[in-house]
Amino acid sequence: MRFPSPSSTFGTTLAVATALLSSLAAGVPAHAVTYGTPTIRLSSAYLSGAVGATADPTVTVTVAQSGADVSALTVTASKTTSSSVAGTTDITVTGTGGTRTLGVTAHSRGRTDLTLKVTGLGGKTATTTLHYAASPAVQHSADARYLTGASDASAAVDVGGGHLLVANDEDNTLRLYNGSVSGAPVRTWNLDSALGADKEADIEGGTLVGNTVYWTGSLGNNKDGEYRADRNTVFTTTLSGSGAATTLTFGSAYHGLRDDLVRWDRAGGDRLGFADGTAAGSVPKAVDGFNVEGLEFAPGSTTTAYVGFRAPLVPPATDGDALLVPVTNFDKVVKGTGAVFGAPVELDLDGLSVRDIRRNALNQYLILAGSWAADDNSDPYALYSWDGVAGHQPVRVLDLPTSDAGGWEAIAAVPDLTQPGARVQLVTDDGDADLYGDGTAAKDLDHPEWQKSRSTWFTLG
Repeated sequence: MRFPSPSSTFGTTLAVATALLSSLAAGVPAHAVTYGTPTIRLSSAYLSGAVGATADPTVTVTVAQSGADVSALTVTASKTTSSSVAGTTDITVTGTGGTRTLGVTAHSRGRTDLTLKVTGLGGKTATTTLHYAASPAVQHSADARYLTGASDASAAVDVGGGHLLVANDEDNTLRLYNGSVSGAPVRTWNLDSALGADKEADIEGGTLVGNTVYWTGSLGNNKDGEYRADRNTVFTTTLSGSGAATTLTFGSAYHGLRDDLVRWDRAGGDRLGFADGTAAGSVPKAVDGFNVEGLEFAPGSTTTAYVGFRAPLVPPATDGDALLVPVTNFDKVVKGTGAVFGAPVELDLDGLSVRDIRRNALNQYLILAGSWAADDNSDPYALYSWDGVAGHQPVRVLDLPTSDAGGWEAIAAVPDLTQPGARVQLVTDDGDADLYGDGTAAKDLDHPEWQKSRSTWFTLG
């Protein structure tokens, strides 16, 4: 029998020991070949960001590897199709468990596909693709947040805890957002069935009284001058809870306020031109059109509501006054009772019209004023304070930026206007904006994660 020489035994032992030490030094046990291929999944394959943004949306990354401690897995970006938009070093991954949070820092407007790689034990890897789109930088970017999932925000109601209930004029879905961060809605409610609607109600105004939110459609024709019955709608929802715990149920609806307004104006000699503004072929966004965009209750009242018009101006000229029509039984109108009207209120907004109106508990009002026209949103926007009293004129308190995408559309809530440094949160409608430089309007984007509106906080001077 031959025995191995001492030198060969030593050599074999040394080789085994060296291999074992190398595996341990690399964090790979000697049996790493038994580990499976790692997996990587994204909560969404699409993500939107903005250049210079604060608190941009993120995605959740879920990783796993059979037989391995997930804390040993790493997630990186291995490839980008446009480094000018975002490079492989521009992703940030936080967390060490099976779920991680991934964010992207944008450098320029556009789109890129980011290849994300998970590296597991044994050197095994897997990849997935994140489709990323970045919108351009905006003014007041530190105070801006992006509400994803829809792009045509048209009315917003503060429901406490930094959360907003937001309507969209391209569908009948109400969305609850955490207004302090950018991202998708916390929850949604589709009201198509409750409203009996085949198309959008074109929701344009909303206000909270107690636990009831009153909403109004635009009441006008569509952009082609055609009557759409679903737009002739006012309705209520009832809230329970607040903040992130907010839930809502549908209340009641009325589909005759437009008709009531036309009959009332005819009885008064057609002074406001409502019959012509609602006639077939009349477009709503004209100086003599018919288009409602604001709704708020009169001072101290829970029954009389001001219906605010984007069009017409009174008289119908570029220097005309903005129009409010008081509905003195609005609490009953939403339950099916015909409307009763007070004397119309004319407000000098320097040729601008009502895009939203909001009251606080102190009966202080803010009016968001903009153009009546269907333009590119480069016309002036401004905020006016008002005391809610007919015959008293509002005061211009802030001119709003107009160089960024989107039009200013909604006031979330009114602060105490007597306090120095009072701040107000406004929301834009970005539906017609080309956010990513590809010629596609935001409302026509295929992926809701890329559709978004913007909220911004402003300090009132």
